[in-house]
Amino acid sequence: MNGSYSQFLKPHIKIHPQNLPFLLQINSSFYTQFTRHAFNGPLTSLQCGALLQKLTNLKSIKMGKQLHGYMISSSIILNNTYLNTKLSAMYAICGNMDDARLVFDAILLKNSFLWNVMIRGYACNGFSLNSLVLYREMLCFGNTADNFTYPFVLKACGDLLLVEIGRKVHCEIVICGLESDIYVGNSLLAMYMKFGDVRTARKLFDKMPVCDLTSWNTMISGYVKNGELREALSVFDLMGKVRVRPDYVTFLSVLPACADLAALKQGKEIHGYVIRNSTEFDGSVINALIDVYCSSSYIAGGRQLFEEIVVKDIISWNSMISGYTRRGDVAESLGLFSRMKLEESVVPDRVTMMTVLGACGQIAALQFGMCAHAYIARNGFARDIMVGTSLVDMYTKCGSLGCSRQVFDEMSERNLVSWSVMIAGYGLHGRGREAVASFKEMKGEGILPDEVTFTSVLSACSHAGLLDEGREIFLQMRTEYTLSPKVEHYSCMVDLLGRAGLIDEAYELLRNMEVEPNADVWAALLSACRVHHNVKLSEIAAQNAFVLRPEGIGLYISLSNIYAMEKRWDDVEMVRAIVRRKGLKKEPGCSFIEFNKSIHRFLVGDKSHCQTEDIYAKLEELSVQLKEAGYIPDTSSVFYDVEEDVKEKMLWHHSERLAIAFALLNLPSGMTIRITKNLRFCGDCHTVTKLISKLVSREIIVRDARRFHHFNDGSCSCGDYW
Repeated sequence: MNGSYSQFLKPHIKIHPQNLPFLLQINSSFYTQFTRHAFNGPLTSLQCGALLQKLTNLKSIKMGKQLHGYMISSSIILNNTYLNTKLSAMYAICGNMDDARLVFDAILLKNSFLWNVMIRGYACNGFSLNSLVLYREMLCFGNTADNFTYPFVLKACGDLLLVEIGRKVHCEIVICGLESDIYVGNSLLAMYMKFGDVRTARKLFDKMPVCDLTSWNTMISGYVKNGELREALSVFDLMGKVRVRPDYVTFLSVLPACADLAALKQGKEIHGYVIRNSTEFDGSVINALIDVYCSSSYIAGGRQLFEEIVVKDIISWNSMISGYTRRGDVAESLGLFSRMKLEESVVPDRVTMMTVLGACGQIAALQFGMCAHAYIARNGFARDIMVGTSLVDMYTKCGSLGCSRQVFDEMSERNLVSWSVMIAGYGLHGRGREAVASFKEMKGEGILPDEVTFTSVLSACSHAGLLDEGREIFLQMRTEYTLSPKVEHYSCMVDLLGRAGLIDEAYELLRNMEVEPNADVWAALLSACRVHHNVKLSEIAAQNAFVLRPEGIGLYISLSNIYAMEKRWDDVEMVRAIVRRKGLKKEPGCSFIEFNKSIHRFLVGDKSHCQTEDIYAKLEELSVQLKEAGYIPDTSSVFYDVEEDVKEKMLWHHSERLAIAFALLNLPSGMTIRITKNLRFCGDCHTVTKLISKLVSREIIVRDARRFHHFNDGSCSCGDYW
């Protein structure tokens, strides 16, 4: 008996009777025949071969091993090339490559089928290098590769990204005349797409004499994976024109492209196609359609699909929750999460928790975020580095920098993203020196910063006015890390220099940028010009920004405000006329505050809240108290040519003041007030909030469009530098 089979003898001596009924699934007559022989006499080679084939088709590795043991014990397999070939194929197709190779090596006369099965087995089970080695070994033994060999050799080349070897195999295929074979051709398309060589793949696709559904799907998915989303949609459109019927694989490839491009029209067309053709509405396709609708701001369509799903899986829930979060409808997002936790059939996963934490951070919903943190701790998500980083980010954006640092320090593992989030958090709160210290601490632990980290620390320097530190770190990018500054880094430096009053230096840096400046860089210069009343340079910055972002309403508002500060009302009206002609709309001021795990929203002059009368009465009370304390309204931030008393009234009804009044009416005495505002603080609101914090002896934390402001005892953490 061949010694290589010895390992099979002990565990697999015979077919166990209790396993025999399983064979009824194979063929009832064959079961009757096998049962008679198993107990009354030995099986023949043909019967063993037929049974092996049935077990291979079912991928029943357990019973296959038992049959292998039976064949060894009965000596039927000795020197039987037919049975050994079938046995090796069974192991390979079932993914047990070690046993497949053991049997394979014992076979002296190997046919093409056996070589191909082994090459395929290695390629399809994560042993791509073994597949290529065996392919070369096959050629060395004088065997010829065929159209069953090459698809898996090409798969192995693609998986290993062996471009040169893949091209050589392609040459061999051309010489053999197999390039026109549909299976080989599809494998070539897939390989080149894995290489990122979409042009070669497209040339091959266009030259293919026959394209089947796999060919089209390979091209569409390949374009999507390589970021060529519009090309993916173009191929999908072409597919319809040549009347190739798509399947669910096609939809699962093209719908993510529609979502990323917010291509609502194409998404609706696919939805309609599925309905018209009675295509099976696979759950994955529904989830992909929900994602398209949510990404395209057609949240109602996504919600309708979502509610029609009888049994919603975790992907369905995550798609809707993230859709509302991306849209900014955080209250609905958190409401869905609360509803999801009541469902018995689905359990939130790490993606759910990261999305919920991001939603909490959007509107500083600290109470909800802390509840989410407790859920994370109870369910074992806290050990996940991505969830931990999301927690750090959530606490930072909810204004609780202490909790953020505590979570950060308790993380068992921290990566570059974790450090960058912590550094950015310090910057957001105006704690520039702590941001720089964390940057140095990160480097001390051997973690090298990347472009994102440099953006975080330079932004922190800008918010805190750390001019020397910012210049030094900007220089380190080149000298220590050989990183070329990107437009984001130049934007931070222009902002830093401009805030420091070095307008000319900021403009000079902008003009000498090694990359083309974008609208953000010009906007940073424009903002600095507003602070330092440089009208001439503000016009230059604005004109350049308008070209790059013609629909940017904020740019027009900034220039209009600069003119208003200089009492140039004709120029103000000119800018506003341009805005009206373009049909641009300014986003209304809006403030959010969390109370009893509910989100309360206030617009400028809002009178829709159920406590409106009490809120405005509280504002009137505060107004009297502040004026008694010596407060004089600063109407310079009201850029309208109206009477002073009208300007004062316009100021007093700003959204953050309504939110503060609501908080004073409802939050327990001494409790910190946390507010999120969608626009930048105006000067007068900043002054009023400082005075209120002293008047009521409370800390008031406000996050505006740029940063956090911590008001306490009549002063602000920003030092009036924002």
